[in-house]
Amino acid sequence: TADLEAMARVGIGGALYMETDQGAPAGAADFAGPLWMDLLGHATREAARLGLELNMHNDAGWCGSGGPWITPALSMQKVVWSETVLEAGKAAAVTLPQPAAAHGYYKDIAVLALPAPAVEARIPDIEGKASFKPRHFPPLPATMAAAPAGSTIPRDRIVDLTKDMDPSGKLAWAPPPGQWLVLRFGHTTTGQTNLPAPTPGRGLECDKFSKEAAAFHFDHLLGRLIRQSPGLAGAGRALVATHIDSWEVGSQHWTPKMRDEFRQRRGYDLLPFLPAFTGRIVDDAEATERFLWDLRQTVSDLLVENYAGTFRELAAENGIRLTIEAYDSVPADDMVYAGKADEPMGEFWSWDRFGAAYSCTEMTSA
Repeated sequence: TADLEAMARVGIGGALYMETDQGAPAGAADFAGPLWMDLLGHATREAARLGLELNMHNDAGWCGSGGPWITPALSMQKVVWSETVLEAGKAAAVTLPQPAAAHGYYKDIAVLALPAPAVEARIPDIEGKASFKPRHFPPLPATMAAAPAGSTIPRDRIVDLTKDMDPSGKLAWAPPPGQWLVLRFGHTTTGQTNLPAPTPGRGLECDKFSKEAAAFHFDHLLGRLIRQSPGLAGAGRALVATHIDSWEVGSQHWTPKMRDEFRQRRGYDLLPFLPAFTGRIVDDAEATERFLWDLRQTVSDLLVENYAGTFRELAAENGIRLTIEAYDSVPADDMVYAGKADEPMGEFWSWDRFGAAYSCTEMTSA
């Protein structure tokens, strides 16, 4: 109360509330616990009494959207795979190794067999091009070096063996003549957590491509705050906005509905291009690079529409605004991402023009 009264007294109109762990001793109120919720409710009522506005960050920490309520299945996802080499004449069932799982979570995507390339060659910078990590590419004409002879995988020779593998990973398949590479693809959580959050509020980041995951997260913090403070949220009241701060949560490139989402937006099936996630070249370098561009565009579309778009819809339904720091290492088009905010936000205005202050220039241009 004393802080809010001091703010009102000197003409500060309100505050953006973030709760972070920067080494201060922990108090009795665990983030999002009963006492904490009561105290936030009290702060909201006091702000209303004093005519102040509050913008509530959507989670603990200053980045992302996560918390202990996010299960691995609802978290940011990445593609993982295992590789097995088979040869003609070996018709006995083999067990394909399960790809690495994080936090004990793994789901299969597909099993593909392809003629083992005679020459080993990979797409350069596959981590950035396949969105394993954020990477912004300059708007320049594409240049693609031809793949070495014998290094490509003809798309029409890729065999879908997904239905030939049982739940234990046992594959019953007699390879045609030659050496075959069998890839078992799946997805698991990236393991990314919200930072720098106090322990009670720290958890996995929600799936940024899933409307359901975004809504689940919104409801578990903002929804609870709004429900416990009836009449205090909305324009002209105390709780007027929620906030998504700077993107510091890495990247993701998968979601359980990814295959359908990709087909809907790009007009073709990504299944035969799954080997490109490993850096291998499907058909030729140009075809593979075009797929990877389509993948990055789909990543951007899904993050903007299903994450930021869902947050804005839910904020509007509850009468509040959405503010976003929509720049830097986001695996999306910054300007389109910022366009989903009611108020794009920058920071570091006192830094050099071409230093961190660019964020203010960019956000005022959205």
